[in-house]
Amino acid sequence: MLKHQRGAIRQNMTTIGQAGGLSDVELVTMLLDGNQLAFMELVGRHHAAMIRLARSYVCSEQIAEDVVQETWLAALRALPGFEGRSSVKTWLYRILINRARSVREREHKHLPISNLERAVQSNRFNTNGSWSSAPAPWVDEVEDRVRAERLAKSIRTAIDDLPAAQRDVLTLRDVQGMTAAEACRILDLCDSHQRVLLHRARSRLRNALEAQFWQSDT
Repeated sequence: MLKHQRGAIRQNMTTIGQAGGLSDVELVTMLLDGNQLAFMELVGRHHAAMIRLARSYVCSEQIAEDVVQETWLAALRALPGFEGRSSVKTWLYRILINRARSVREREHKHLPISNLERAVQSNRFNTNGSWSSAPAPWVDEVEDRVRAERLAKSIRTAIDDLPAAQRDVLTLRDVQGMTAAEACRILDLCDSHQRVLLHRARSRLRNALEAQFWQSDT
């Protein structure tokens, strides 16, 4: 990416009040007509959330920033072909996730998927996919900042160690707070597959954290 292109995007990361009442689709239409303020408004609306999503895939804030910058440029190049079959947000997130996955693959050695799913205890969740019994409030029990930081690092490591499909769903649902429908649209999953992946991801995450923190406390 050219340096001046990155700088231009960073400079445009402000919300333009005059365009604030327009929908994303209306902004895209304006952008196709050459209105640069529409692009600035889109960046202002989505950039911060895209950074958070990218950060869940890559190992540093700077790399996440680069992934998002690349995403915006890719979106601009692909904009003439945008047909509106999905929301602008879904379209952007799909581009972002594909790029973040590519970067992640270069960063990390691939870990084979084991059969740990067989150890998942189905009674951990109810039929709605929520916890049957709430996890112990680890953070509330933390009495010092060092331990809290250790917990945060452990959660990130545990998420990183999840199989890619499980990590994608858990990131969108539990880290980004998206609905099941949004996650399905972005990841091209049916609802039942999304639920299975989320169930397995939450179980593996809980098992990993329990093994580390609960055993260390006994």
